[in-house]
Amino acid sequence: MPTPTHFQTFIQESPGWSTLSADLQYANPYLQVFLTTVRTPTRPAGALWTVVHRKAAAVVAPMTPDGCLLLIRQERIPIRAALWEFPAGQIDSPTQNDDAAIRATALRELREESGYELPPTGELIPMGCFYSSPGFTDEHSYLFLARGVVPSPHGPEHDANEAIAECRPFTPAEIRRMIAENEIRDANTLSTFARLTVLGLI
Repeated sequence: MPTPTHFQTFIQESPGWSTLSADLQYANPYLQVFLTTVRTPTRPAGALWTVVHRKAAAVVAPMTPDGCLLLIRQERIPIRAALWEFPAGQIDSPTQNDDAAIRATALRELREESGYELPPTGELIPMGCFYSSPGFTDEHSYLFLARGVVPSPHGPEHDANEAIAECRPFTPAEIRRMIAENEIRDANTLSTFARLTVLGLI
């Protein structure tokens, strides 16, 4: 049966879980859509489910030396709106749980999307991962704090498919207000800020 071999290896079969069938419905370089039948601990006969396999991503919260956090404002076509977000991007590696590739992606997206970089005196602090929408996709994002970022001499290098209008620093208090007033609605950013808060990093 077809399998999503070129995306992630993070999700594995475990006791009580097994894939009985997987029929590829659609694929492109970024995702695969399978109609699957999966045996689960409470459904031994199997459950029919549409599953979207998607590349994992790295999300980075850039913190300046004065304690502000950088957000980018990016157009998102599916919702017809521009959102305030932390920089993020898919991991272009056949081994999606490779620590070096994950960290490299975080640093790449920091520089390309915000125009900032991590100097030798800075820190890239891992904060775990989360599932963006586990009801239909195995997509997961690795979260980082990049502490001590400085402007890159090269500025931002936006991807051709990106439309990033601006990048601005905000204090943690300003971001809390923006979340409370529903100005920040991006799942990556909400999850990353929550992790920063509970870990005592802001």
